[in-house]
Amino acid sequence: MGGAAWLWALRAARLLPGAGGGRALAGRRGRPGCTPAACGPPSAGSASSGSGDEALRDRRARILSRGLPKQKPIEGVKQVVVVASGKGGVGKSTTAVNIAVALAANDSAKEVGLLDADIYGPSIPKMMNLKGNPELTPKNLMRPLKNYGIACMSMGFLIEETAPVVWRGLMVMSAVEKLLRQVDWGQLDYLVIDMPPGTGDVQLSVSQNIPIAGAVIVSTPQDVALLDAHKGAEMFRKVHVPVLGLVQNMSVFQCPKCKHETHIFGTDGVKDLAKTLGLDILGDVPLHINIRETCDSGQPVVISQPRSDAAKAYHKIAMEILRRLPVPPA
Repeated sequence: MGGAAWLWALRAARLLPGAGGGRALAGRRGRPGCTPAACGPPSAGSASSGSGDEALRDRRARILSRGLPKQKPIEGVKQVVVVASGKGGVGKSTTAVNIAVALAANDSAKEVGLLDADIYGPSIPKMMNLKGNPELTPKNLMRPLKNYGIACMSMGFLIEETAPVVWRGLMVMSAVEKLLRQVDWGQLDYLVIDMPPGTGDVQLSVSQNIPIAGAVIVSTPQDVALLDAHKGAEMFRKVHVPVLGLVQNMSVFQCPKCKHETHIFGTDGVKDLAKTLGLDILGDVPLHINIRETCDSGQPVVISQPRSDAAKAYHKIAMEILRRLPVPPA
């Protein structure tokens, strides 16, 4: 990794002087966010206890008065689409990559970016066949790496391929903030964000800090996956992010020899969930070896096999997304 990239990564983790490392550690020794000025010394008797409780109430009132963080658009980005799932292993990153490529292929005049928000398990570098460290602009912003016409940014560009990211939640959110704000995206019509699985800190931080045009929920028809997909959709509703619809992934397997179809993960589970939630199905993607092979080789199926059934499924999903997006700002 280049020196500049390492410095960026360490500052994201608050591990360098001047990045708040000492303050972060000090804050964790006592109550969260506790400072002598705000909380005062430990109570020693009823009078001290009363004043301490009053100070705590005042602090809570100040925090609540701030409300939610004010959303700030990403400079140069017209619309953000997040691709999410409640559970890992349902093909969310594969779907995000092929949606981004399909959006660009549907209209060559549109500029598309792809952000890998999965700090712990970044997949975009391999799926997009990209390696190396991003260059820095004179303004100390990172330049995305580009392939197939898609501008890409990922934590995977900043660490070794086999190096684990062993960070706490606050460090991860700091890194996500820098991937959003300290990247020179140029002018993008669409930024597709590949969210990590679950409904935790990253999802909440992204949803509350940037305006999102819509969310796409990916799930297999399996009951276990549907439980978490339901939670994912409800999470976006709670933070007022419009859910554009659901993608039913790995919907059916067709034997390459006899053409017999088998619903390995169940039949129409995502369609039933969509009815329950009052949402649309954006499309069905089959369970096909070509989808796995093309992603592993860094050649998304939409690019490498554009006439295949799988590629057509992703193109349909991309078109359905565009139909549901609001009119972009001028």
